[in-house]
Amino acid sequence: MTHRFSWLRVAAAACVAGTALMAGPAHAGMFDDDQARQAILDLRTKTDSLSSQLSAAQRTILDQSNRLDQLNQQVATLRGQNEDMANQLATVQKQQKDYYTDLDGRLKKFEPQQQTVDGVQGVVQPGETDAFNAASQQFRSGDYKNAAASFRAFIAKYPQSPYQPTAQYWLGNAQYALRDYKGSTATWQGVVKNYPQHPRAPEALLAIANNQLEQGQKAAARKTLEQVVAQYGSSDVAQSAQSKLSQIK
Repeated sequence: MTHRFSWLRVAAAACVAGTALMAGPAHAGMFDDDQARQAILDLRTKTDSLSSQLSAAQRTILDQSNRLDQLNQQVATLRGQNEDMANQLATVQKQQKDYYTDLDGRLKKFEPQQQTVDGVQGVVQPGETDAFNAASQQFRSGDYKNAAASFRAFIAKYPQSPYQPTAQYWLGNAQYALRDYKGSTATWQGVVKNYPQHPRAPEALLAIANNQLEQGQKAAARKTLEQVVAQYGSSDVAQSAQSKLSQIK
């Protein structure tokens, strides 16, 4: 009976050991699943965090892109404004230049100017050129009476003008056109006497000779023509005088 009791004790111990052996792997399997589940949860948490960070970064990049577009638009607007301002400045500068050029031109009309008249240089006072041109235009249009009056007025008003010899010469022509032979001869003689070196002097002498010939004063005309040749032998006027001398009988 004792032997049987011992066998029963051994059998019971074996059962307990078997149960223990069977329970050990099951517990270990449950422990591994919890770890895997926790790892998955941790990974999911990290993934969600990264996704949130990525979304935030994308929003930041989008915001920066929008800001960059706005800045580019502002730069383009500023560039256009700068171009407009540059064009406006160029326009203003041109207007100022034109204004001062015009003002300078107007002021010069009131200042004495160096000018060459019939090859002779001199100082022209304000208004001289306009007055001379007005008288000349009257002569060219055939208004000899008013032309003569205008030349006389010019000669009296501008005694130092470089136009003086020329004005006197054309006054003589206006008088001649009005058949004032005596007056024209006297005027031309004044040109020869007062401005012997002026280019109009030989022309005035030749005009005097023509005047004399028309009045039948052949001797006086010959003498005048000889004076032209003697004083202005190298000029074209002297050649004309020589030709007329050969025609006087």
